[in-house]
Amino acid sequence: MKALHVYRTYFPDPPGGLQEAIRQISGATTRLGVENRVFTLSPDCHPAQIQRPEARVVRSRSWMAPASCDIGGWSAVRSFAEQARWADVVHYHFPWPFADVLHGLVAPRAPAVMTYHSDIVRQQRLKYVYGPLMERTLGRMAAIVATSPAYACTSPVLASPRHAGRVRVIPLGIDEHSYPVEGDPGIAARLGLLPGSPYFLFIGVLRYYKGLHHLVEAARQVRVPIVIAGSGPEGEALQARARALGLHNLIFAGQVSVEEKVHLLRHCSALVLPSHVRSEAFGMVLIEAGMYGRPMVSCEVGSGTSYANADQETGFVVPPEDPAALAGAMNRMLEDPALLARFGAAARRRYEALFSGPALGAAYLKLYQDVLGRGV
Repeated sequence: MKALHVYRTYFPDPPGGLQEAIRQISGATTRLGVENRVFTLSPDCHPAQIQRPEARVVRSRSWMAPASCDIGGWSAVRSFAEQARWADVVHYHFPWPFADVLHGLVAPRAPAVMTYHSDIVRQQRLKYVYGPLMERTLGRMAAIVATSPAYACTSPVLASPRHAGRVRVIPLGIDEHSYPVEGDPGIAARLGLLPGSPYFLFIGVLRYYKGLHHLVEAARQVRVPIVIAGSGPEGEALQARARALGLHNLIFAGQVSVEEKVHLLRHCSALVLPSHVRSEAFGMVLIEAGMYGRPMVSCEVGSGTSYANADQETGFVVPPEDPAALAGAMNRMLEDPALLARFGAAARRRYEALFSGPALGAAYLKLYQDVLGRGV
């Protein structure tokens, strides 16, 4: 079976949660006999093809990226058409409006499925213009995947009578064997973290919807270090605010390697994801935390984050945009080591049951078999 994944950007270009989700789906199904390819755009598309462990990456030129929507030219259309002829299943990852254009122009003969990662939240003008094309594309999908039960119910698109009958829920997941066995302990020395000392951890791109300005405010009430690992457009403003508040417990680590991330996750007291709007549709970093048995603190935004982090089971889910609630959850964990251990053990159990590589691979293989009429 041959599956073609379609999304605007992919490794080795700068990583993000959605690219990691595609990597995990591809890797998990590869282990079950699926041959995967990823069609994507890149500002620097040389070489045009890269063989990675999980998939062959086929790249065309990204000419521009307004509102984070990479757009290609006719060479991209031709390349996509060639890859679509190769595929048994074309697997789109939403949102990427240029993929709708590709689907409409090429009209692949292979059945198409779509993993619906997020509603269009911020670019409302784009949504207004793009809406008819989006609806046309969704209507042509053999199946639409929601990444959590909450998103299937609360997304106005997925809950629409036009699409609800074709929606199935497959949570995102991570194959732990795709991560390094050992982390890089040098990151602790670089950041001044003492062995065995408690600290909280955020990992991700520093974007507006991550709610990090609320975490900065919360840091005023937390007595241990809070490590912010990642880079992005909000970085300078966040550091300026931390300096203005005279905070010494906030540590901006910048971009970290996979090995450094593994070490930070293994040794943190808990992971904090303060995202405050539905642009944070799932939060892959929460699955990473669960994989390493780490408790979590996240915010209730009506998306998959509260499925990945079950309140009072794997951690705390607090109201969004509430620094006091964030600080209160972190301090309660610090004050109760038994609670911290219980949350961590539950996080690992939930990962194994719902978000592991075998669970992810089996669910997507079944989806592909179903749309190809090979279900058993």
